[in-house]
Formats: sequence, C-alpha cells, structure tokens
Amino acid sequence: MEKIVIVDFGSQYTQLIARRIRELSVFSEIIPFSSFSDIDSQTKGVILSGGPCSVTDPNSPKINTLKIRKKVPVLGLCYGAQLLADQENGEILKSEIREYGRAKLNFVDGFSLMSDVNLNSQVWMSHGDTISSISSKSKVIASTEDVKIAGFSLNNENTFGLQFHPEVYHTTDGVKILDNFLTKICKCVKSWNMDSFINKSILDIKTKVGDDKVLLGLSGGVDSSVAALLLNKAIGDNLFCFFINNGLLRKNEFNDVLNSYKSIGLNIQGIDSKKNFIDALSGVSDPELKRKIIGNKFVEIFEQEAKKIGGVKWLGQGTVYPDVIESISATGGPSAKIKSHHNVGGLPEKMDLKVIEPLREIFKDEVRKVGANLGLAKGILDRHPFPGPGLAIRIIGEVNRKNLEILREVDHIFIKSLIDYKLYNDVWQAGAMFLPIKTVGVMGDERTYENVVSLRAVTSTDGMTADWAHLPANFLSTVSNKIINKVKGVNRVVYDISSKPPATIEWE
Repeated sequence: MEKIVIVDFGSQYTQLIARRIRELSVFSEIIPFSSFSDIDSQTKGVILSGGPCSVTDPNSPKINTLKIRKKVPVLGLCYGAQLLADQENGEILKSEIREYGRAKLNFVDGFSLMSDVNLNSQVWMSHGDTISSISSKSKVIASTEDVKIAGFSLNNENTFGLQFHPEVYHTTDGVKILDNFLTKICKCVKSWNMDSFINKSILDIKTKVGDDKVLLGLSGGVDSSVAALLLNKAIGDNLFCFFINNGLLRKNEFNDVLNSYKSIGLNIQGIDSKKNFIDALSGVSDPELKRKIIGNKFVEIFEQEAKKIGGVKWLGQGTVYPDVIESISATGGPSAKIKSHHNVGGLPEKMDLKVIEPLREIFKDEVRKVGANLGLAKGILDRHPFPGPGLAIRIIGEVNRKNLEILREVDHIFIKSLIDYKLYNDVWQAGAMFLPIKTVGVMGDERTYENVVSLRAVTSTDGMTADWAHLPANFLSTVSNKIINKVKGVNRVVYDISSKPPATIEWE
C-alpha cells in the first residue's frame, strides 16, 4: 500500500499533516526523527514536519535529507524547510519580525507544487527563524510581504520547502498544495479509504493473532465497539468480550450498554467489580496515579478471566491515535507528553497478555467511518466519547462513593437535557466535573455550604483540538436550575469556556 512518511520534529501540527494526507485518500505514517533511518518500497514521498527548535542550534533534531532526496520527493514545512535550506548551504537567521498567524502570498510560482494556488491567498505562519538566503541550486516559488523565501524548490530535484503551514485550515489553498505534492509530484494513485483500512486491518489481525484467543474489554464507546467488530470479523469465536462495571460509569450505563452489545451478536459477559476499583482509588488524588491504578485493575481482571477461559494470549483494546499521541509524546518525537491514557500509559510494564490495538493509527472521526462501514448501531456510533477511567478523572481530587453519586446524577441531568433539547449531536463531547471546593449558597432562606460542579461541552472533529460549545444561555440556565434543585449536595454550577489548546477536554 502506497504511503507518505511524515518525519516528526515535534510540531503541534504533525498530526494535522497526517489527517490532511489521509483525507486526500493516501495513507500517511508518522515516524519520529529519532527513529527514522530510511524509507521502504511503499513510500511515495516524505514530508518533514515543523518543530519548536531552531535549526541553527547544534542540539536541534536533524536527519540527513540527502539520503532520502535521492529516492523520493520531499516536502519540508517550516522547520523542515529550514532544515532543507540549511543542508544546502542556505542561511537561517532569527527573524527580525516574528511572523505568526495569517499572511498573504504576494508572489507565487505556479509550476508543480504551487499549481493553481491563487496570488494573495492566505497562508498561516508560525516561526521565529527565517530563511534569509538559499543556495544557487534553489529558486523561490512563494513569498509574502515580510518573508521573501516563503517557499522554494531545489533545481533538478522533487524537493520543496514551505515556510508556512499548508496543513492548517487558515491556509486557504493548503489542501490544493498538498494535493499537488501527492498527485503531480509523488504520483500517488489515492486508493486509501475506510474500506481499504478495514480489509488491511482484518488481514493484519489474522496474520498477527492466528488461532489464538483474544480478550477485549468493552467500554460502551465507539472505539472499543469498532475494535470489537474488526476483531470479530477477523477471528470470530476466538474473541471474548467483557464489560466491566468499575463503579465509575454513568447512571444506568452498565445494564444499558451490556444489552446493546448482546443485541449486535458479540460474545460478551458483564463483570461487576465496583468495590475492587473504588477501594483501590481510596485516598488517591493525583490524576496520573488514578489512570495507572485503573489500567492495572482492568488488566488484573482480564488476566483472571483469561485463565478461566484458557489459552488466551492477547488483550484487545480500542486505543486510537489521539490516545497514543497524548500519552507518548507524538509517537516518540520531541514534542511534550500531555497525559497518560489508561489503555496506553496506564498499562503495567509486565502482564501475561500481549496487546493488540487495531485502531491505534486512526483518528476518532475515522473510527466512526469504520464503524458505519461495519454496520455499528447508530446509538453506539453517535455516542459521545467517554474517558476510559470514567468519572474518576472528572472528580478533581479524591474519588469516593458519595462524590461519585453526586457527579453521576449531575452528569445524567446534563446529558439527558442535551438529548431532550436536540443539542446532543451538535456537541462532540460533554460531561460534568466535580470540583474540590465548596461555596456558600442560599436555599429556602437558609445558608448552605455545598459542592461546585462544572459543565463541559466541546465541538471538535478528532479530539486533538476543540472549541467550547456555545450552548444557548436559556438551556444552560435550565440545566443549572435542575441540577441545584434535584441533586442534593450541589449549590453552584459553572460552565467551562476553555478551548483545547490551551486546556484539555477532560480536566484531569
């Protein structure tokens, strides 16, 4: 299968490059610069990502671009462009005017990479260094008012550098530029889609697992459900599914989800393990430790069940790309780790089961497309994402039974209200957070000193970035009134209007 390799130098936009390439029907693979050595026969081109470092720093991340330029087309973006220029004896200087944000192209060479790109079209800049000169073997193919060398090509090579970011929405002709690179330069046939992913995944699972048995923990969400359908198609009766009540689920979720899974024909068993998890979390406030405790407890239960079944060698998981990115620093590149996910960073170092994650390399919106192609029930397919550690990471501070019950009721009112007001499908993810503070209130002419909860709702496509959902004020007022009147122990409701970045969707 043809692919584009993206060498990651730590840019916040690296994952966005991968998404744009996939949206153009070509498979993309991200490899951290530190792990990159060479390309294989399926690689049609290489994109060098941006990054936070200066190429003039002797300790900055680098690869020998000459090694790949002789084999396939190369496109450097921002830091990647500066690296190409630097290795061709160009000059990189600290920018006199740091260009960040929107800019307009005032010169475009319409050949090849910039074909059909409009003069005066908007591009997105984000750089502190600038390419002040390039070698005589290069030519300028794009400029802005402040940046003369906004794009260049190397003579007699299919090698290009762009100082701006074509992968972001703010670059109006960015998709056109990337498409030019794929079709006109790399000669990709653009055959990658969800059907091809499904077929490849099923074949990969069969090859990897063979006749072994696989244990899969289902959460009720889209990710684990789609993983189950893929595994079921590949290995059938050798897949054993479990849905664990960890005491951290939403109201009525255990029975509702268990019944929905049985209706789609999965071999599934429910396990009530509330006490096990909640006791283990007693006295724990640190969010990273919560995730690791929960991950360990899941694995303990799976290993116990595996012994009962006999011959189980694999643990299946619904891990998706954003989980991996946020847990292990953008596939091991130099960008910063955000948090551990219970099914990535939360797994114990030693366990008896090997892990298989069929969705590990695709984004949330791609998972939904796979689910639709596999015929997943709409009730599960359209369900909002819900964190694997459940309500434990929506209680800021220590988890206990009393706070869980309060949060469960608050969450139920909020989600049911979104459904009743036909706002649920306008929101990508929603939930409530239990805050570790109490405030003074007045109820029935009496002073109260009770808990504060925060409602959180965001819009997004993949969870990598998100904006707070602009829910109607009258809706929020109604929900707040319902919560305070119906949930004993809460006297104040606030609404989170933070976007990601700088905040994350979950508070922990």
